[in-house]
Amino acid sequence: MPERQVTEVEGRRLVLSHLDKVLWPATGWTKGEALYYYAQVAPHLLPHIRRRPVSLLRFPSGVGEEGFFAKNPPPGLPDWVRTMVVDSHEGPKERVTVDDLPTLMALANGYALELHVPQWSADTGPAAHDRLVIDLDPGPGADITLCCQVARLIRERLAADGLTAHAKTSGSKGLHLYAALRPSDASAVVGYARSLAEGLAAEHPRHVVSRMTKALRRGKVFVDWSQNTTTKTTAAPYTLRATAVPGVSTPLTWDEIEHCTSPDDLAFTPDDVLARIADHGDLLAPLLTEPAELPVGS
Repeated sequence: MPERQVTEVEGRRLVLSHLDKVLWPATGWTKGEALYYYAQVAPHLLPHIRRRPVSLLRFPSGVGEEGFFAKNPPPGLPDWVRTMVVDSHEGPKERVTVDDLPTLMALANGYALELHVPQWSADTGPAAHDRLVIDLDPGPGADITLCCQVARLIRERLAADGLTAHAKTSGSKGLHLYAALRPSDASAVVGYARSLAEGLAAEHPRHVVSRMTKALRRGKVFVDWSQNTTTKTTAAPYTLRATAVPGVSTPLTWDEIEHCTSPDDLAFTPDDVLARIADHGDLLAPLLTEPAELPVGS
């Protein structure tokens, strides 16, 4: 394969490079394969991240070597890539928004293997969130099977408050639960998530912890409510993950969560995810079209 390949994506000229470069040494998975995956999954990924400032986890030397988070637009991006200005503690900063396939491909070509986005968009602004997210992170001695048990409890609590929970794997060790919201005050969303996590930890202290302190987390699931903070980002649906074997943050059915008995049950490769989409479409599609009110008093 040539060192550089000039192509056109939706009318945009891209120069793709080093397509044979192995980025996942454990499996021999290449940059070209990562680009192919993103091109195929884009129709389902893009609606979940469009108009949201993206944080990138870049691995120019491949997984297993040192990677780094990048919030600023990476060098060498085409001038047609859209950006937005976001306030930060250092003042206004320019951030990339991944609104189309050419932008997604340009970023992946620059070794941005993971995409992370906040729970707000340019349409709502940072003061109002349109998604609630609960990150279930298993501590030492626990795994995703315990996360599944906790997820079922959270689903019940959200349903009692009029919210519908949608699940995906983190693509690493845990689960992410989402609920679509009508734009809601950011501090109220954080408060609701924290109250839910602390209540669950009080009721199920053997299995759940709501504090980040590592010493408290052995054998338990950390219910991370803080992912709802305006400045925080969460791995996007369908993003690749820089795990030893290429992982994907994969939407799930509740039946899969109910019947999970092993971490292997919920470990999916990029090829698995594309096959799942062919069979089921986007399992997170309702997250885009069925928002609900944040409970009063949150």
